[in-house]
Amino acid sequence: MLNTTTTLNNEKVIRAWCMYDWANSVYSLVITSAIFPVYYQAVTTQPNGGDVVSFFGIKMVNSVLYSYALSFSFLLITPLLPILSGIADYRGNKKSFLKFFAYLGGIACMGLYFFNGSTLEWGIFCTLFASIGYAGSLVFYDAFLPEIVTHDRFDKTSARGYSMGYYGSVILMVVNLLVIQFWKVLHFPDEGTAVRCAFLTVGLWWIGFAQYTFYHLPEKCNPDKVSDKIFLKGYQELKKVWYNLKALPNLKRYLLAYFFFNMGVQTVMYLAATFGAKELKLEDSKLIITILIIQLVASAGAMAFAKVSSVKGNKFSLMVMIVIWIGNCIGAYFTTTEAEFFILAFVVGIVMGGIQSLSRATYSKLIPSNSKDHASYFSFFDVTFNLSIVCGTFSYGLVEQLTGSMRNSTLALTSFFIIGMIFLSRVTIDNQVKSS
Repeated sequence: MLNTTTTLNNEKVIRAWCMYDWANSVYSLVITSAIFPVYYQAVTTQPNGGDVVSFFGIKMVNSVLYSYALSFSFLLITPLLPILSGIADYRGNKKSFLKFFAYLGGIACMGLYFFNGSTLEWGIFCTLFASIGYAGSLVFYDAFLPEIVTHDRFDKTSARGYSMGYYGSVILMVVNLLVIQFWKVLHFPDEGTAVRCAFLTVGLWWIGFAQYTFYHLPEKCNPDKVSDKIFLKGYQELKKVWYNLKALPNLKRYLLAYFFFNMGVQTVMYLAATFGAKELKLEDSKLIITILIIQLVASAGAMAFAKVSSVKGNKFSLMVMIVIWIGNCIGAYFTTTEAEFFILAFVVGIVMGGIQSLSRATYSKLIPSNSKDHASYFSFFDVTFNLSIVCGTFSYGLVEQLTGSMRNSTLALTSFFIIGMIFLSRVTIDNQVKSS
C-alpha cells in the first residue's frame, strides 16, 4: 500500500500525474500522428504506386485497413473498461490497472520495430495492442484528476498535463528525426531501420517516464476487498454509477455532446498525416513539420483556452472551439496547396490542445463532488471517447472507400461537430468554485 494519505493540490502529486501525459503522449505523436503513419504508407505502397494490400488474404486499400484497425482496437477495449473500472473502484487499485495498460502499450510500440512491408499482419497487431494500451490507461489516469486537485484547479491542471505531453513528445520526435536524417552517420544499415528504432524509443520513453507517475501517485488500495467474485463486484460498482447517471441528465447530455464532437477531433488527429500524403502528395519531411507545428501550438492552445474558460466558462470555450473545428473541416476539403495545409495545421493545433484538456476538465466538474467512484464515472467518459474514435475512423474510411476521396471524408466530419454543438448547447456547466 503506497501513499494512502495525501492532500489535495499537492505539487509533487500533481507533477507526477502530469508526468504520465509526458510519458504516453509520444505514442500519440510518433505512432498515431507522424512517423508511423508516414512509414506505414511507404512500406504498404507497391513499387508501381498501388495502394492495395493483402491482410490475411483479404485485399484492401492500405489507408482503409489502417482506419479499420484503429476502429477495431477501440471496439475491443470499450466493453472491458467499465467492468475493470468498477473493480478498480471496489478495490481502490486504479494504479495497478494504469500500470498494466501502460506496459501493454509500451511493449506493443517496441514490437513495431519488427514491422516492414513483408510483416503487415504483425504491424497491424502491434498497432492494435498499442492502441488498446493507450486507451485502456487513460480511463484510470483521468480518474485521478478529481482526487488530486480541488474543483477550481481542474481546468488548469488538465491543461498543464496536456501541455507537458505536447512538449515531451516534441522532444522525442526531434531526436528521432535527427536519427532518421543522419542514419548513415550513426551507422544504421538503412533508413528503414532508423525509422523503426523510433518506435522502439516510444515504448522505452512511455514505460520509463511512467515510473515517476507510478511511484508518486497515491493509491488507496483496500486489501480486505478481495473476492472470488471480483468481476461481479466490479459489475455492481458500475451498476451503482449507471443508476446515478439516470439522476444526472446534465452529465448524460454532455457525454452525448462529447461523443459527437470528439468523433471529429480524434479522426482528424489520427488521419491528418494520411490526408496530407494521399490528397496533397506532400513529402514526408513536410508532413513531419506539419505535425510538429500542431504539437507546439497545441500546448499554447490548451493553456489559452483554460484561461478563457476561467473568464467566460467551459461551455463558451468549447462552443467557440467546435465552430473553429467546423471551419477547419470545410477548409480541408478545399485545401490544395502546402501553404494552405500549414495554415490549417496551425489552427488545428490551437483548438486541438484546448478542446482535449477542457473536455476532460469539464467532465470532472460534472461528476458529483461527493462521489468516490471516479474510475467508474470516467469509464463512461472513456467509453464515449473510444466509441467516438471507432465511429469516426470507421466512417472516415468508409466514406473514402465509397467515394474514392479522403476530401469527402473530411467534409463529412462537419456533421459530427454540428450535432455535438447542438447537444452541448443544452448542457449547464457550473464554473463556480466548490469547497473541497
